Amino acid sequence: QVQLVESGGGLVQAGGSLRLSCAASGSTFSINAVGWYRRAPGKQRELVAIITNGGVTNYADSVKGRFTISRDNAKNTVYLQMNSLKPEDTALYDCNTPLGVVEGSWGQGTQVIVSS
Repeated sequence: QVQLVESGGGLVQAGGSLRLSCAASGSTFSINAVGWYRRAPGKQRELVAIITNGGVTNYADSVKGRFTISRDNAKNTVYLQMNSLKPEDTALYDCNTPLGVVEGSWGQGTQVIVSS
């Protein structure tokens, strides 16, 4: 079983930056990909970015060119560097594996608030 803990959220002004961290523990060898998701008030959860074990990345169109997902295998941590933040990026951000998404198993997430 894999446990994921998110951190790094906060309040930032539009145009600012934040770096989110997703620390994995447990059966980390079973992880083949990790994605960052977000859920804004009144909206459905959406996939923001995902990175595979091989380092292949993919991004939602809304964040391309502004967000960067990366991983440090030695630390079992996946990061989401968010630059040029906009008020519409305000959301609860979660990280999860594909299996975790299928199972509906989510952590506490980390809140990002971008003020205009």
